[in-house]
Amino acid sequence: MRTISLIIVHSSAVRPYQQSGVSEIDRWHRARGWKNGCGYHFVIRRDGTTEIGRPLAMVGAHCQNHNRHSIGVCYEGGLNNEGFPRDTRSRAQVQAMRQLMEQLHTQFPKALIMGHNVFTPTKACPCFNAAEEYRDLQPIP
Repeated sequence: MRTISLIIVHSSAVRPYQQSGVSEIDRWHRARGWKNGCGYHFVIRRDGTTEIGRPLAMVGAHCQNHNRHSIGVCYEGGLNNEGFPRDTRSRAQVQAMRQLMEQLHTQFPKALIMGHNVFTPTKACPCFNAAEEYRDLQPIP
């Protein structure tokens, strides 16, 4: 298994009426030339269903310069109806993401949980402060 030091949270940057599960993201990423398809390890749908993208043992393709040592978690959404960045997570997504983060924290207790925007400040993704939201799951210094 890879050494995991980061869990990076993303949004799929779609509006409320658009779909973006693993199958859609896989298609988008392959169209960009990524031979392994969906770059995220997990995608959380609006109804709270957690879909598996890449196996954890496989390096992701979700955060430049940090893929080798991270897990990518993406939620469906991140844009409002007008196309502006917003935290659009449903209650079911918030609950599913919390459950997934707790599981990943148990498996990788030394991994920091951060939003994609920390590493790529020009992006709003994931449109909420992931480090703060999961403060109780961060490694103890």
